[in-house]
Amino acid sequence: MKRHYIAATALTLGVMMGQQAAAQACAANVEDAFDLDEAAIAEIYACIGDQMAAAYAQEGNEVATAYRDWAVTATRPAVQGAHGNRLLLTFANDVAAEQYLKFAEEDVTMPAGSVLAKESITISTKNKEARVGPLFIMTKGEAGSAPETGDWVYAGLQPNGQPMKFKQNFCHDCHVAWETQDMMAYPVEEVRLSN
Repeated sequence: MKRHYIAATALTLGVMMGQQAAAQACAANVEDAFDLDEAAIAEIYACIGDQMAAAYAQEGNEVATAYRDWAVTATRPAVQGAHGNRLLLTFANDVAAEQYLKFAEEDVTMPAGSVLAKESITISTKNKEARVGPLFIMTKGEAGSAPETGDWVYAGLQPNGQPMKFKQNFCHDCHVAWETQDMMAYPVEEVRLSN
């Protein structure tokens, strides 16, 4: 438990530092991120979307500079409860897209080389604003390459393009809840796209 608390504290501090690097905040006049309706989310994404891609790519990370050319998996960002109740929008590379977009709930095995990149928008109900959150990345390795995490490698970039530092089990301990989906959570049903 103490190890998770330390990892969570380090992740929170890293996210806060990265958020300070984001140049622009957009209005988000809500008491709870779950209260945002479709129009408000569209307005936030229109305000912050281009800034997100540029922020993540600042340090030249290979995923950050390419993910916007991948398959988008939802019609818009949505709050899902995971990742700190942020607005999330997932992109899947060419290797991952076909299988991911099936949104299968059982017996899922993603091919090695699959990469998922999840943009996030942090909503501050205190300041009534939306800011660029971290870019969360999952990469599927060859069978047996990381057996303790189902062969997934978890990574993240702060909004200034700097890598986030955390232990693999910090992410995997949550993702294991979707073991039958090969450790992947999907966008909420009302925003899912299909292939």
